[in-house]
Amino acid sequence: MMGGKEPNTNEILPDQTLALFGDYRKLLEMDHLYNAAIREMQVKLETLNDEFKVKYERSPIHHIESRLKSKASIIKKLVARKSEVSIESAKQNLNDIAGIRVVCCYIDDVYSVADMLLRQSDLKLIKRQDYIETPNYNGYRSLHLDIQLPIFLSDKTEYVNIEVQLRTVAMDFWASLEHDLRYKSGKDTPEEINLEMHICADEIAEIDRRMQDMYKRIQQL
Repeated sequence: MMGGKEPNTNEILPDQTLALFGDYRKLLEMDHLYNAAIREMQVKLETLNDEFKVKYERSPIHHIESRLKSKASIIKKLVARKSEVSIESAKQNLNDIAGIRVVCCYIDDVYSVADMLLRQSDLKLIKRQDYIETPNYNGYRSLHLDIQLPIFLSDKTEYVNIEVQLRTVAMDFWASLEHDLRYKSGKDTPEEINLEMHICADEIAEIDRRMQDMYKRIQQL
């Protein structure tokens, strides 16, 4: 989690849990809505990738991952933001209930895929955070796009926010291992290890740039 300390699960009150889980039908409808948003976004990305393959005989996207935020994580984030704990509040205040991670081959591919995606007229950019141009405090690099897209239901159209993270294979390698080292261990990370992880992030970023440079030079042969 970036930013402030994540609230402890014990801080979540029973009535807050009931507020989100109380209406089982609405909870199912919310899950359906955000799963539909993930499918729609995946189709858009796969279509762009396939078109790129036909035109240029290569794929800018290495692979795509997706996830739906757990109910416990939704509650904790709402509590941290001092927002009402309810399904409607979650839909209005959280942009990352649904998440797509797009892992690209090269740095230029990250921006190319983002530009192609955002040219689509049914998508609306809500927020853009470029942690590649300006890495996060711990060395994390990725391009984050909070995007709103329409989901056409049987009797209405819902506009759903989804977080799209775009990064290179190298950035994904570092982020995955950093998460494993820092969070899954359940221990406070010593400052010297934090510094070493930041140095590794910089070294991996330099390799990323060199690999892209070599790719460009090969294309010019």
